[in-house]
Amino acid sequence: MLVGISPLLSPELLSVLYRMGHGDEIVLADAHFPGESVNARVIRADGLTIDRLLDAILPLFVLDQYVEHPLIMMAAVPGDQLDADVEKRYRAVIDRCWPGTPEIERIERFQFYERSRGAFAVVMTGETAKYGNIILKKGVTPVTPI
Repeated sequence: MLVGISPLLSPELLSVLYRMGHGDEIVLADAHFPGESVNARVIRADGLTIDRLLDAILPLFVLDQYVEHPLIMMAAVPGDQLDADVEKRYRAVIDRCWPGTPEIERIERFQFYERSRGAFAVVMTGETAKYGNIILKKGVTPVTPI
């Protein structure tokens, strides 16, 4: 374990977050998501909800300030309904870590899958909420003096 790093972050996930560059995307996927079908780099975070994982990642991860929507979620398919509490849980963490972050963009299911194919990695979580997936676009990490 490391001081200041959440124990929810595995060494593999920390490595991926560190290796991502500006503009790279990472998918935090719910337990229903076809992660292995859409991306070759899949990390397991079973048992963790996405809001808890966001709470561990976002203090270490700058969201892209140069795009309109650095956060993307899947829109409901016709006939389905979104559970508003899911986005509220995520927004509570996002707004605490990065106040002023733009609204979460919603995109169609198959567009989300296609976007996930090009993501740096997919993190499979234990999130059971339907449409609980979220894509984070990494921004430029500020330089800190040594």
